[in-house]
Amino acid sequence: MAGSEAEILRTVLDRWRSAVDAHEPDRVASVFTEDAVFQGLHPYSVGRGGVAAYYTAQPLGMTAAYEIRETRRLADDVVLGYLKVEFGFTDRPALTVHLGVVVRRVGNVWLIGHYQVSRLD
Repeated sequence: MAGSEAEILRTVLDRWRSAVDAHEPDRVASVFTEDAVFQGLHPYSVGRGGVAAYYTAQPLGMTAAYEIRETRRLADDVVLGYLKVEFGFTDRPALTVHLGVVVRRVGNVWLIGHYQVSRLD
């Protein structure tokens, strides 16, 4: 599966965003590797179970919109991305965060192996 770093990231992050917007935590978790290191705005977890639990706790109606800021190809099967993400809510103002991800090819699919959110306010 060839492609530019941005195309690879969009492929993975569009699947992630679609699952977040639909409030389907197990589908969100399926976009991650089995051993993914996940750091949202709460203590970190490792693996899909932690990802699913994190997104289960998110409010209904939460949406995600992202903008890719930087990309780097770390290896043939590894891409790093730095993004700006706006999480929208139905009952409060949007939350803007910065997100670092490392995606890697597992078989013929790209998955998130590392996810790190930062708030810079």
